[in-house]
Amino acid sequence: MAQQTQIAVFGGGCFWCTEAVFRMLRGVLDVQPGYAGGTVDHPSYEQVSDGTTGHAEVIRFTYDPSVISYDDLLNVFFATHDPTTVNRQGNDVGPQYRSVVFYSTPEQQQQATAFIGKLNASGTQGAPVVTRVEPLTQFWPAEDYHKQYYEHHKDQPYCELVINPKLDKVKEHFAGLLKESESAQQ
Repeated sequence: MAQQTQIAVFGGGCFWCTEAVFRMLRGVLDVQPGYAGGTVDHPSYEQVSDGTTGHAEVIRFTYDPSVISYDDLLNVFFATHDPTTVNRQGNDVGPQYRSVVFYSTPEQQQQATAFIGKLNASGTQGAPVVTRVEPLTQFWPAEDYHKQYYEHHKDQPYCELVINPKLDKVKEHFAGLLKESESAQQ
């Protein structure tokens, strides 16, 4: 009997970046940008960008744990953003850009908390990891124009300057986790 798919929700700055990264990974079946962790129902991008709703820009993705483990997903997540800055990723500043793992099971909570503990104990991040681990109470999908943003706008300066280096890092450090189509592009 095949193992069922699972859902994970990560926020690591701009969801255009995290969506592009996780779309590359084998075993990741679907990636949706959106908002989580806030107090407003059905928030708009403009409301979230204000920084007053409490939402983070996140990705919600479905994955097959028989193909890619939650620990592998955490490893890629922590390697592709700065988990040591509060409410900031590069030039993106505000609580909507916080580093956060939203868990939907006790196992995800335990694994994320343990992973952060290992990172902090190792000192490899250079500063303490400030990534929050919070229960997922609600995910709100982003507006359609945010979906697959990178795929539709690869030539935009933001994609070239911010997203491409992240994708190159994933290709270099996580080649064994890439979909075949991504591996062939190396």
